[in-house]
Amino acid sequence: MEELKKEVREARRIKMLHQPSKAMDLENEIRILRNTFAEKSKDCVSLLKELETHKRLKENGTIPSFDLEGLQCLGSMLRIVGLSGTHMDLSNISIQWFRIHPKESNKEIISGATRPVYALEPHDVGRYLQAEIDVGGEIAVAKTAGPVDPDAGLVDYVETLVRKPETEFNVVVLQSNGVDQPKESVHVLNVGRLRMRLTKGKSVVAKEFYSSSMQLCGVRGGGEAASQAMFWRPRNDLSLVLAFESTRERNAAIMLARRFAVDCNIILAGPGDKTPW
Repeated sequence: MEELKKEVREARRIKMLHQPSKAMDLENEIRILRNTFAEKSKDCVSLLKELETHKRLKENGTIPSFDLEGLQCLGSMLRIVGLSGTHMDLSNISIQWFRIHPKESNKEIISGATRPVYALEPHDVGRYLQAEIDVGGEIAVAKTAGPVDPDAGLVDYVETLVRKPETEFNVVVLQSNGVDQPKESVHVLNVGRLRMRLTKGKSVVAKEFYSSSMQLCGVRGGGEAASQAMFWRPRNDLSLVLAFESTRERNAAIMLARRFAVDCNIILAGPGDKTPW
């Protein structure tokens, strides 16, 4: 603007000196400068409007981007994290996890998996995992880069257990029918060819043959110990959450029980699971 004012003053001075040709040239330059200034002003206004629009969208809740943190293999836990500096409290946001078959692209809901963290279980191997986050009515998606990989050596370990008629695992009962239990006492979970049995000393807590009403899966409610915990519903009136000594033992118990159940023509899965493991 200051340069433009100087040009105008110079033009007036030249006119006063009776130099019409030079004054005309300067007036043309001034007109060009004014047009250029007007165009730049329009661009500036447009950019400001765009900036304001983005600012308003951000204030009103633009959909953030999320990713899944953690090794994408059995035995690991996946955690939803924000990208590009997005920091959000996910504790009060609606979340749902899904399994997706790599070839059929069928999206299967994982019932009960509604936390920011999810502990992978044997049923997830070979499938993509996807979390859908409801942000102000808009759905953001975070998905694994590829299908979940198996735990190296776990299949061979389970094969050695299959040759035995039964295998015992030391466990702690965390919940019984949804009620938290004292965690001091150790129980023994027996996984056999025809049935599963949970005992504490000489007392039998549960003893059931494999059946279509039995449910078995990794714990889906989140928590740092979820990768070592298993949900087991031996019968309709009893559900248990059992904690194992390690993640490997928990996954081995799930795989072993499912293997024996298949031999009895039973598919053991978790609540709401539809696809065979």
